[in-house]
Amino acid sequence: MFNAALIALSAAALFGATTPLAKILLGALSPFMVAGLFYLGSGIGLACCILIRRLRQNTRERGHESHIPPAEVPWLLGAIVAGGIAGPALLMLGLSSTPAATSSLLLNLEGVLTAAIAWIVFRENVDVQVFLGMVAIVAGGLLLSWQGAAGVPTGALLIVGACLCWAIDNNLTRKVSTHDAMTIACIKGLAAGCVNLSIALLLGAHLPATAKLAAALFTGFAGYGVSLVLFVVALRHLGTARTGAYFSVAPLFGVALSLAIWPEAPPVAFWLAALFMAAGVWLHIRERHEHVHTHEALEHNHPHTHDEHHRHAHPFPYDGDEPHTHPHRHAPITHSHAHYPDIHHRHSH
Repeated sequence: MFNAALIALSAAALFGATTPLAKILLGALSPFMVAGLFYLGSGIGLACCILIRRLRQNTRERGHESHIPPAEVPWLLGAIVAGGIAGPALLMLGLSSTPAATSSLLLNLEGVLTAAIAWIVFRENVDVQVFLGMVAIVAGGLLLSWQGAAGVPTGALLIVGACLCWAIDNNLTRKVSTHDAMTIACIKGLAAGCVNLSIALLLGAHLPATAKLAAALFTGFAGYGVSLVLFVVALRHLGTARTGAYFSVAPLFGVALSLAIWPEAPPVAFWLAALFMAAGVWLHIRERHEHVHTHEALEHNHPHTHDEHHRHAHPFPYDGDEPHTHPHRHAPITHSHAHYPDIHHRHSH
């Protein structure tokens, strides 16, 4: 699972870097404009990548592409509304009144909320160690947000609201994670970008100059587009709660970049919060889950290699290339090994 963890951490690094960059862009652009351009850059960039990929594919590869069935479209639409429209808007509004370093660490709560929803609503297994990690991250978030008698500032609450929206998005996206990650991220980017940009223009905002427009689009492509593609792939292999745990590292990259852009001495509470959150992430990473489990018969379509879960024949000439994509069937099997609640281990305990 090391490769899957590395994929999740790469997604975290790209997304974490967008927070301080968004803070810079907010100086001249409205929150909805920034969110719209970020997602639109994501969708346009990934659409170009999909086009290039299709031009390089042969006829057989195109025929085996995974398509989202009608029954799963509502899950994708829900993910778009929660994570592509509400989430970024709340984040941009929160960033306008919250220091970038504090905002970056608050985004750790996304992983906690993602795991909580996966555990409580979707019944995904979450071990005690993962739960303790969530407690540590929540403690760090409270340290960052609470300001004595003044209570929790509105900006921090808006960022927490964004985290909740993305947590819902993550759990809904898991439902379609077996399908092409680039297509999923592209659809979400184009839809969310058009909606947020339309809202910004209706509220009187104007498109920025060419240089700032290009910067926003490229930042969105890398920080929202490529990051989301990697995140969906990680969901496929690690499950929602574990991927959310690895993604909790994202704010650490944001903090490093924000302190490089705006050098300052963080307060003591900042370091205490960072310590709690680092401990929570460490507990998540150390978690190991192993027991005897049974795989029911399953048919689906996703990129795979011929590991112990993929022992099947091919109804077409197979040249040995891996990973490859085609519809395949899993026969029932009972065995024991270390695993995560990936697309092949969504069983009860």
